[in-house]
Amino acid sequence: MPHQDQDGQKVRFNYQYLRQALDWLLRTAIFSSLTFRDDCTWTAQSLASAALLWAWSDEATLGERFESARRIVQWLFPRQQEPATSYQAFTKILQRWTSHFVTLLQAALRQRMQTALAERWLLHGFAVFGGDGSRVELPRTKSNEAAYAPAVTRKKRKRSRRGRQLDRSRARKANSAQLWLTTLWHAATGLPWDWRLGPADSSERGHLLQMLASLPQSALIAADAGFVGYEFLSGIVTSGRHFLVRVGSNIRLLRKLGLARESEGLVYLWPDHAAQKNKPPLVLRLVIAQGGKHPVYLITSILSERRLSARQVCDLYRLRWGIELFYRHLKQTYQRRKLRSATAENARLELEWSLLGLWAMALYAQVELARKQVPAHKISMAGVLRAFRRMLRDYRHPSEPRCSLCRLIRCAIIDDYPRGNKASRVDIRRKHEQPPGPPDIRDATRAQIDRAKRIVITAEKG
Repeated sequence: MPHQDQDGQKVRFNYQYLRQALDWLLRTAIFSSLTFRDDCTWTAQSLASAALLWAWSDEATLGERFESARRIVQWLFPRQQEPATSYQAFTKILQRWTSHFVTLLQAALRQRMQTALAERWLLHGFAVFGGDGSRVELPRTKSNEAAYAPAVTRKKRKRSRRGRQLDRSRARKANSAQLWLTTLWHAATGLPWDWRLGPADSSERGHLLQMLASLPQSALIAADAGFVGYEFLSGIVTSGRHFLVRVGSNIRLLRKLGLARESEGLVYLWPDHAAQKNKPPLVLRLVIAQGGKHPVYLITSILSERRLSARQVCDLYRLRWGIELFYRHLKQTYQRRKLRSATAENARLELEWSLLGLWAMALYAQVELARKQVPAHKISMAGVLRAFRRMLRDYRHPSEPRCSLCRLIRCAIIDDYPRGNKASRVDIRRKHEQPPGPPDIRDATRAQIDRAKRIVITAEKG
């Protein structure tokens, strides 16, 4: 293992463990495509290392985090020129190069996931990815509101004084600056795979379609009821990927359309607007998961029961909920519920590097604990975060006995203490949303059957 402790050395300092972790994480990143100015005091590797350390730091302000990261980088790269001391210069160069770094580091971390965690790559024969979106709060500044607040358009009409006050209150709340984050999350390892950022009213379906190219062929996307729609699902199928999506009463499904061999659960998604444009129906399989208070209706593009049984469909959808745990780690454990950047450009930098930092820490820890046969769901992200931040805080200190980075990570395991059910607790902030109802399932009419056959025949001739 490239990041095991080296017991041959008598004294090792904590910054050496940080250098060891960063070297392992960045080794496969190809930085040769990045060229800075001749007078720049940063190199690509030192800047990427400083940005990750900046994201890992728990100092109170972003400027203090930079100062901490800069001091550590001087020890990590002693032969290089001393980095510039200005935080503004640091953020300026990050604004110029972060998009390139994100592309390179995402590719490097994905490669590490597939090689170092190969035994955890597939679930029931598929590379399964969960998709979901969430909002991250921002400081209420003019820059953040101009870039990320949703557009509010309200029809003006006569209102009472109380009504006008409510309208202004709603408008202020709606215009609050928030970054929308849509994430693709690898279900078997619990690690992120890709993400897109945008204003608070961004389309998470649009974001996910943009990320399809980063997924391996035949990957399976598991998503909640918000990720439905003929164009969206047909885009996934056309790309060569599969999907497993929950549906509700806002979806109409057809039976007995005659385009495939009839079997239990065979349905078609073919809304009227698609039929009018002569677009073919989507042939799907409907699986009803019984359990809890309400049945869950799932549709998948994998028609074969042998390839993916109904029980396996339910298992994969249940695992999709782990993406909610990832967002909890990001917002609560990693303390990114509200960012600190006052400008829109820096807010994007802060969130991009926070995601890269969380991904890098979790991957490094999971590879280390996989050697001890610790499953991914037993890893304590709070413990991993404490281990890394202890190295940052005491980077110039000699490592204490049994307190190296790898040894601290090996202790970052969730205990087996039996915890009670918290569902009965009263939480005024909890959303009490009604679960989606059953989809509207109808038998196809003769006109629909004839029209579907004509479209298929025309497509085959073309």
